[in-house]
Amino acid sequence: ATQAVLKYLQDTNRPYSANDIVQNMHKEYSKTQIQKSLDELVADGNITEKIYGKQKVYCIKQNESVEDNDEELTELNAKIASTTELLTNLKNELSTIESTLKVLLSEPTTEEALNEVNELKNLNTTMSKKVETLKESTNLVPEKEKMAINKAKIMNLNEFKKRKRLCMNVINEILENYPKSKKVLLEEIGIDQDGDQILEQIQN
Repeated sequence: ATQAVLKYLQDTNRPYSANDIVQNMHKEYSKTQIQKSLDELVADGNITEKIYGKQKVYCIKQNESVEDNDEELTELNAKIASTTELLTNLKNELSTIESTLKVLLSEPTTEEALNEVNELKNLNTTMSKKVETLKESTNLVPEKEKMAINKAKIMNLNEFKKRKRLCMNVINEILENYPKSKKVLLEEIGIDQDGDQILEQIQN
């Protein structure tokens, strides 16, 4: 049994547990025989034993040089880096697809969009009718009349400013020989001192 187990491990060159070897050798030997053979091969240094948790795994001893190990390690690291990059790219693609799907699911269906368009059309029609009704029922001032009123307002303001300026010139001449203040003079001759406020209100 020992030589048969050794030959099997050499031919397959893969790690196996005792149960795996029993099954793979089609139960040609019992588990007790297989385990005893494995223990002998380990003791003789023909195979190596590694323990993972509660399970023992056996494999043929590899006669590789340090350089071979380094080369294999470099190759494995390159494969790991390539696989990691591929995994990252796949995750990014998945994230993009999920975002696109989320947007598509949040958008209304064709039927919902058509219903919304019809609702907006109906609302627009209703509002247009209200505007027409307001135009018909309200006495709006024609644009021509507005312009005429505004023109008259400007003319009156200019005339007011002109007369005020002439009046103040006369008052200033009187004040040169007047013994009292300007306020007293304005009160005595009956000139309204709120004219500036009135002018400001008219301009606004």
